[in-house]
Amino acid sequence: MDRRKFLATVGIGAAATTLAAPALAQDVRNWKLVSAWPKNLPGPGVAAQTLADRITTLSGGRIKVTLYAAGEIVPGNGVFDAVSEGTAELYHAVPAYWGSKSKGILLFGSQPFGLRADEQFGWMYHGGGQALYDEMYGRFGIKPFLCGNSGPQWAGWFKNEIKSVEDLKGLKFRTTGIASQMAAKLGMAAESMSGPAMFQALQTGALDAGEFIGPWTDSALGYYQVAPYYYWPGVGEPSSAEECGVNAEVFAELPDDLKEVVTQACQGLYNPVWTEYMTKHAQSLRTLVSEHGVQVRKLPDDVIAAMGVAAQEIMQEYLADDDALVVRITESFIAYRDLVGGYMSYADNGQMNARAGVFGY
Repeated sequence: MDRRKFLATVGIGAAATTLAAPALAQDVRNWKLVSAWPKNLPGPGVAAQTLADRITTLSGGRIKVTLYAAGEIVPGNGVFDAVSEGTAELYHAVPAYWGSKSKGILLFGSQPFGLRADEQFGWMYHGGGQALYDEMYGRFGIKPFLCGNSGPQWAGWFKNEIKSVEDLKGLKFRTTGIASQMAAKLGMAAESMSGPAMFQALQTGALDAGEFIGPWTDSALGYYQVAPYYYWPGVGEPSSAEECGVNAEVFAELPDDLKEVVTQACQGLYNPVWTEYMTKHAQSLRTLVSEHGVQVRKLPDDVIAAMGVAAQEIMQEYLADDDALVVRITESFIAYRDLVGGYMSYADNGQMNARAGVFGY
């Protein structure tokens, strides 16, 4: 996809709902969904529109959700506060953007050497994560739901090759969340910015490298035009959950059936979003290599090892945090990672290693 054409495209509006009887109009709730993304950005921008449409449809038009892209009502980094303060009813973003509120929030989105997309959902709904998620966001008047996942992210786009840990020192690098803390421990100057801003910064030299999501979204934003080396694995974000935050008072006032509508609209979107990313990442990577000459490179083993040491240090710092809730979130995450990690070494890892063997199909 041509980056300039994408950024110039006018987004599709939220689905309109016509009420069967005018007498029902007084029961319609008109909600504003503010997102952290450009409208229709492949991946998260598309998912935000889908979420708005799903709530509208599943509620039978009793909740009519209109999507506002980043900058239309508030900047992308302002959507959390907009919902907390009641300027909008709900938002679509990622937990990695809210570390300034509490470092504990970051664990709900992605963790270096952490949970895969399926494991993240498992922690939330079968390992006690959702109760902690509710408790943390409740401090800010928000009811949170996971509503998608990008799957494994990439290590990033680099202007120059990375041959050792020394090559990372001093690099100006775009990333977010706990991955930015890991990058800082390796001597990188970690900077947070939007996806489109990352392109401009790479182009002008304000950045030396950066990561955003993965091949599908990254190709739409044109990073291959300004940085030729695309590195994997993205150990900083083995998955990255997308979330919907609903103003807690607004959610509490809903009748039970509409509470369930919002809940199921979010939770039911998780797997379709994740599997769409997985499919289109794979397709886009082929295009990046075959048509744009992108150099796909694996991070050197010593770099991955250094990142692992840094991640371990960060988790120890979280376990010693003064906020007891941050400690409980960290303990719960680590316990679940250890539980499913031990099982996956036999299950999914075993299957994937076997499938990678030399077979004829």
